[in-house]
Order: sequence, then C-alpha cells, then structure tokens
Amino acid sequence: VQLQASGGGLAQAGGSLRLSCAASGRTFSNYDMGWFRRAPGKEPEFVAAISSSGSRTYYVNSVKGRFTISRDNAKNTVYLQMNSLKPEDTAVYYCAATSSGGYFYTRSEEYDYRGQGTLVTVSS
Repeated sequence: VQLQASGGGLAQAGGSLRLSCAASGRTFSNYDMGWFRRAPGKEPEFVAAISSSGSRTYYVNSVKGRFTISRDNAKNTVYLQMNSLKPEDTAVYYCAATSSGGYFYTRSEEYDYRGQGTLVTVSS
C-alpha cells in the first residue's frame, strides 16, 4: 500500500485543519488505518485509529474531543479533522495501514505500511 498524506499547514491556536491520506496499491477497505505524529526531537506518537469498515475508532487522550478520524473506502482515503488546535499539536503527521484487524495498534512499527508525512504547525 502506498500512502500519501496532505492537508498540513500553518494554523493558529484554536483553529482547524483537515488532513487526508490517500492510499493506493491494495484493497484499502481491508486495512485498519492509523494517524501518528512526530514532533521535532521526539518519538512518534499515536494519534488515532479507525477500523477497516470505519465502525470503530480510537484516540490518544490528548486529542479526544478535538480530533476526528474518518474514512471513505470508495475514495481510498482516511481523514483527520483537527479542531481546537494547540501549539503542542505541532508535528509531522503521517498515516499508516495494517491488515491485522481486531485490535488497535498504537506503535508505528506495528503497522505494515507508513506514508510520508505532512507538517502541521500551530502558532500561539
């Protein structure tokens, strides 16, 4: 699976951005998807995950109530709607795919595929 994230940019604190991750190469609907972020000098951090059908989601506590993960299997795309952004959300965000369903993995290395990231910068 090839994954390409887009939609990053500069936002003010309290603002919103919507990230997209387009997938190609295999049957997108067979994969659970996750979003991760990596801030400068830090390890990758799990942000959110969604099941292959889109019926189940899971979030890290720090983004609950602010971020929403969704997917459109007809468009082979997963989204991350980010509201009420904070400066600490600044990072490179990337998506990942795993064919191992039934459990939400929160470590990037547990996913089969990872895409290139998109930079999100939140100013105070």
